[in-house]
Amino acid sequence: MPIDAAKALAAAPRQGDIAWDHKDIQLYHLGLGAGLPATDPDELRYTLESRLHVLPSFATVAGAGMAMLGGLAAPGIDVNLAAVLHGGQAVELHRPIPVKGRATSSAKVAAVYDKGKAAVIVLRTEVADADGPLWTSDAQIFVKGEGGFGGERGPSVRNELPQRAPDRVEERHIREEQALLYRLSGDWNPLHADPEFAKLAGFDRPILHGLCSYGMALKAVVDTALGGDVSRVRAYRTRFAGIVFPGETLRVRMWQEPGRVQVSVTAVERDDAPVLADTVVEHA
Repeated sequence: MPIDAAKALAAAPRQGDIAWDHKDIQLYHLGLGAGLPATDPDELRYTLESRLHVLPSFATVAGAGMAMLGGLAAPGIDVNLAAVLHGGQAVELHRPIPVKGRATSSAKVAAVYDKGKAAVIVLRTEVADADGPLWTSDAQIFVKGEGGFGGERGPSVRNELPQRAPDRVEERHIREEQALLYRLSGDWNPLHADPEFAKLAGFDRPILHGLCSYGMALKAVVDTALGGDVSRVRAYRTRFAGIVFPGETLRVRMWQEPGRVQVSVTAVERDDAPVLADTVVEHA
């Protein structure tokens, strides 16, 4: 059987050392579209090393961010990568991410759910440095055709948006070359760069990385609802509901509630087609 849930869950965590510095932070922020206008003091916090702070979604690419692929090579996991989709992402911050750091990453399969026609694998990465835990990241991996093995169905997390107008609406344009820049932070999938590969995958042209949309949405929330203070973010989760193309525009709707912001992200040019759903930023 391609997925042996018991074996995958019992496997020892995969551990490794990761490191980053201001160049990695700046490159990641630029890949999210930061730096416009280039001399804006608010944008310089993302681009100028003397003023730099770290957007918490950097946790998804720190140390090249490939723990997800490593997890899919865990004992008990033998799947066709062509059937794999990144279904959702969550990051819990234990304290602000430093601009320069060395840490230990420990990755494991935290759960395997049977959705009938598909399986969902939760890959958990815990990162700590000499001062203690930094963040915990969960990637929900959807594997088509691998369900039906008799496992638990797992939770169905859906956030109903408030039945009122959003408190804030921001639009974030995706530059034509943005996916080419974002992939330099570690995700080299040709789906985001090679037109011929994208056509083989069923798309007219390369699509933007889901985790790039994820970072762009968090930046919009931090810059507006959280007053530009990245240290206020405690946790951030989303479900990848659709695609967006470079050259299009993200519409980020925000509903502010005590201790959290509910978010909806859509593609403006395609009649507000869903991009990110069930999205919540928890904050201090």
